[in-house]
Amino acid sequence: MAKVAALPSARFFCTPIFMGKQTKTVHKKSRGRPAGVRFGETIPARFEPEMIAAIEKWADEHETSRSEAIRRLVELGLKVKK
Repeated sequence: MAKVAALPSARFFCTPIFMGKQTKTVHKKSRGRPAGVRFGETIPARFEPEMIAAIEKWADEHETSRSEAIRRLVELGLKVKK
């Protein structure tokens, strides 16, 4: 009878492959406004309904937003010589 050769255990045929450590280049986002960018200060103000209507009318005539109209009107008011 022929002799059957026993195969060695499979654990000896496994060659472990170790992968190198991955370096992730994920940009961590910070919260809030970007650093170094300067924005104007917000000044809350209350206006009577008649004043708001007049400001919106002026803004429509000059094709601008209400916020920009208020900024321009304040500038004009400060430039007027007494």
